[in-house]
Amino acid sequence: MATARKAPSKKTAAKKPVAKKPSGVYKCRTCGLVTTEKGHLCAPEEIKRAYTCEYCGITVANPRHVCKPKVAELSYVCDACGRMAVEKEHLCKPKAIRK
Repeated sequence: MATARKAPSKKTAAKKPVAKKPSGVYKCRTCGLVTTEKGHLCAPEEIKRAYTCEYCGITVANPRHVCKPKVAELSYVCDACGRMAVEKEHLCKPKAIRK
């Protein structure tokens, strides 16, 4: 004889908040300003990747962004290739930068 199974009871659990997808990042084709607010630009163009500078906090489209706080930390230049770094161990022929 088969026994009747009870349907699983639905407990009222608190719903987890759903994270919203971040809005797009836009760059002005005219002046190059990068923002998440499309309405602030005269010629907005959505960009695929955006980077936030760890030094100054602005959002930029170029991962090679250089700002004053970042430049202030650079202490060495490579005599061979011209690359700059904070620590001399990151360069093959480091030379101290005069400040």
